[in-house]
Amino acid sequence: MNNAPISWRQALLVYTQRPVITMFFLGFAAGLPLLLVFSTLSAWLRDADVSRTAIGFFGWVGITYSIKVLWAPVIDRLKLPWLTDTLGQRRSWMLLGQFGVMLGLMGMVGCDPQTQLTSLAAFAVLVAFSSATQDVAIDAFRIESAVVEYQGAMSATYIFGYRTALLVAGGGALFLADAFSWQVAYLSMIGFMLVGVLTVFVAREPERSISADTEDLEHELVEKVLHHQPQTLLERLEAWFSSALVAPFVDFFKRNGRFALMILAFISLYRLSDITMGIMANPFYLDLGFSKSEIASIVKVFGFGMTILGSFIGGLMVVRFGVYRPLLAGAIMVAATNLLFSYLASVGPDLNWLTVVISADNLSGGFAGSAFIAYLSGLTNRAYTATQYALFSSLMTLPGKFMSGFSGIVVDAYNYQTFFIYAAIAGVPAIILALKVWHADKATASISD
Repeated sequence: MNNAPISWRQALLVYTQRPVITMFFLGFAAGLPLLLVFSTLSAWLRDADVSRTAIGFFGWVGITYSIKVLWAPVIDRLKLPWLTDTLGQRRSWMLLGQFGVMLGLMGMVGCDPQTQLTSLAAFAVLVAFSSATQDVAIDAFRIESAVVEYQGAMSATYIFGYRTALLVAGGGALFLADAFSWQVAYLSMIGFMLVGVLTVFVAREPERSISADTEDLEHELVEKVLHHQPQTLLERLEAWFSSALVAPFVDFFKRNGRFALMILAFISLYRLSDITMGIMANPFYLDLGFSKSEIASIVKVFGFGMTILGSFIGGLMVVRFGVYRPLLAGAIMVAATNLLFSYLASVGPDLNWLTVVISADNLSGGFAGSAFIAYLSGLTNRAYTATQYALFSSLMTLPGKFMSGFSGIVVDAYNYQTFFIYAAIAGVPAIILALKVWHADKATASISD
């Protein structure tokens, strides 16, 4: 990390850089498929009178996004015939993922939910798998396209594009389905995916370099597995497995030494507070007495703007002050906003207080998200960008998703006020670990010097 002082003007100018602007359009391409296999698809199925039980099973499609780390090593190393030579490693995989999404959406359009539910599910899985593949390639592209100081800003524009796509695939698709048909809505979404395709052709493939230390590590691993240079096809496959799948994890622990487990714990706990409370947010608003239109206008529309603002500020702060100060501030802000939700539970359906709480929650979430993505980006080795970042991004959501499963139990046994206090306390370990990883980085830097 560059320690030279950076002016506010220099920090703001980062948003005019080509790689930063590119991430808006790639974020749009990444966000568009998500709702088309989740809430938008659920609305289509329910509109077609599909049973709630069957609709619930479609939730398993989302598992694809959580296990993308399993095929991330392939995206890191395998070259696609002709495409990789023409576009490069990252853009070729992005394009393949985008074509898979469009093919899956086209297949969904041709299915009747009442008579071809299994086929519709299969095409939804294809969309999710292709979308997750695109996500892995985009994350690697982002990290390799700019230095760590720019990653917060790139995250902000990515989130802006991603959230814009959610509006298009959510509200936009529902509007088209209501005015025309679900088939027209999904066909329109295929057209919007062309934004990503065009961006792939316009974007510049980042340069990738494998350090001598990384090459030595892979050579040592192959020697330990085979005890000689690979000769047969089976031995070459074993060598590839060692280099592509084992080496990224060995590299991470070797580079971070005794701090490696603490870093992984920090990654898994940083978003624990906001993910734990997230699933109870909409039931909370409804139980408190807010109308659906009030929730839509304040929580969804106004909240969207505050998230983008928070992401923008977070990216600016990373450029201006480095990663660790915004990272710590984000952890404190995310935990503290849960206490505002607890207060709102005691106030009741007050629109002014709802606006204040949503402002704080989305602003802090966007701020913390930009800082955290910049931090994760700095942890990766450019030789294993896709694999290591896919591991980090999976790890950062799993504990929160697990804990959120108990949220209803807490609310039913006590009340919303108690639950949000519990969610705030869940953010304390992240604050402590944010301080520890900051001090660990200082200690490592002093040893290096």
